[in-house]
Amino acid sequence: MATTDARITDIGPKPQSFDVERATNQNPDYRVVAWSGRYLQLTLMSIPVGGDIGLEAHPETDQFLRLETGNGRVQMGAAKDQLTFDEKVSDGWCVLVPAGTWHNITNIGATPMQLYTIYAPAHHTPGKVQPTAAIARADKEDAPADWSVQVDQASDKHG
Repeated sequence: MATTDARITDIGPKPQSFDVERATNQNPDYRVVAWSGRYLQLTLMSIPVGGDIGLEAHPETDQFLRLETGNGRVQMGAAKDQLTFDEKVSDGWCVLVPAGTWHNITNIGATPMQLYTIYAPAHHTPGKVQPTAAIARADKEDAPADWSVQVDQASDKHG
């Protein structure tokens, strides 16, 4: 396990193993890219009380999210103003987002919501740490590695 100060270190497309539950629960940052492969990527997220991941759609990226702690509201749909899927989720729940689907998860609990997400294909810069959602939104240098396999994809859409 490659770690630095209890933080997982993204070692790129090399074999890796670690306690994902512990790493997710100990993550204080909005987003940490924990592992980047050629075809998929794992990120850890911490969403503060009342915060959300941000309404978005990834045209060519399927996404898997799993809540380790907290309570959330998942909204998804074909358009940002047509979020017809609306469910509450909590510890142990997963959320499966098909490519092109608008989605958001809002923390509706009293504690930070800890989750991890898997993107296929990779979506972020390997090893990227974004302490807050505002920093992540402003980050213009967050792109997958050149060695990752990407489809010809349109830019992500944000609400």
